[in-house]
Amino acid sequence: MDFKIEHTWDGLPICHEPVWIGLRPGDGGLMMEVKAPFFNDPSAPPGEAGKPFEGLWHYEVVEAFFLNDRTKQYLEVELCPHGQHLVILLSGRRHSWKQELPLAFEVSRSETTWEGKALLPWNYFPPGVEKFNLYAIHGSKAGRTYEALYPIPQDEIQKGQEPDFHRLEYFKSFSLNMIFGKDWKQPESDLWMSQKSIAKEESK
Repeated sequence: MDFKIEHTWDGLPICHEPVWIGLRPGDGGLMMEVKAPFFNDPSAPPGEAGKPFEGLWHYEVVEAFFLNDRTKQYLEVELCPHGQHLVILLSGRRHSWKQELPLAFEVSRSETTWEGKALLPWNYFPPGVEKFNLYAIHGSKAGRTYEALYPIPQDEIQKGQEPDFHRLEYFKSFSLNMIFGKDWKQPESDLWMSQKSIAKEESK
């Protein structure tokens, strides 16, 4: 499955070549491929390439969110053209319970473009993924630009509203079976099973 991010978070058309994202079958997970303009703005995060970097969303990134709309459990993946990444597991809107997980992520860059490949293991996906959204961020200060595959419709934007990638109600339907076949079933996740056990204990 291939996607292009052609609008800002509030539904305006972008003014550069769109970020392209491909989702492919991977060995033990979902392969996420990125081809995007390289703005080099902001400059590289002060973290080692190939490693997780907390707060990566403050830099130049491409992001993917995979959601179970009934439980509001979701996976957030952030990929940076400088090689850093950030994986966050959330249960409830903005409620992170695990982050900075390891990720196999490869990057190549020219002066104007970058490409990346990341294998997203099934263990990171919440059960029953049924919606998703894709995002891209670049620029500094007044030039900071937030882009979305599925933006908030312009007629629903409130005065003074800021970009928020955790507006789960604007995510759109997504089926992994469209990539892996109609008879394929999403593998269970030990990570998410452990989170369920923790949640039960905390509710006692």
